[in-house]
This record gives sequence, C-alpha cells and structure tokens, in this order.
Amino acid sequence: MVGLYAGESSVQVILVTGVLGGGAAWLSGSAIASAWRPAWHVGIVAVLLGGAARFFHFALFQGMLLSAPSFACDTSIFFIAGMIAWRARRAAQMVRQYPWLYAPAGPLNWREIRQENEAQR
Repeated sequence: MVGLYAGESSVQVILVTGVLGGGAAWLSGSAIASAWRPAWHVGIVAVLLGGAARFFHFALFQGMLLSAPSFACDTSIFFIAGMIAWRARRAAQMVRQYPWLYAPAGPLNWREIRQENEAQR
C-alpha cells in the first residue's frame, strides 16, 4: 500500500475508501437496481465515486489528487461493492415481484419454479 496510496495511512484509506466510498457504492448499486436500471450504470457511478474519493483523500489528508493507481484501486473497489449490492437487490426484486415464477437461490441469485415442478414429474 506504500506505492498505491503514497503518504496516507491505512486508517485514512480504510475510512475514505472502505467506509465512505464503499458505503456510497453499496447504496448506489442498490438504488440502481431498485430503479430497474442495467448493471452498467454501476460502472459510471463507480468512476464518479472514484473521483470523489481521490478528492477527499486530497482535501482531508493531503494525499495525491491525480494518482492513477489510487484512482483505479478506489474505482475497482467501488465497482465490486456496487455490483454485489446491485445483484443482491435484483435477486430480491425478482423473487418479490414474481413469486409465482422465481424462488430464492441464495443471496445473489434466483431460480425458476417451473424447473422444480417439471423435474419432479
């Protein structure tokens, strides 16, 4: 982490990238799925949050503002958190909206109920 987040402590990186940015990415991914938007919208939000995180590192902790490796790391963390939230919300939506078609298959997936009935025959 010395080369990636030069001049910043682990606590600062965890606070800004993990807690603030990761929480915002999670909420954004969930909101995007709630609006029935496609998953690629999470990528756009992750890039914007990556820029905001770089600014917070710069403004609060005198980190480097224009650091491509730090921006890429922040953005990838936000993208992963947002996609997990998007998928979890989408799975819950599919089961809740279409209970006659789908049943839960874990926290991130759903399965068709018809397949179960046909397999039993």
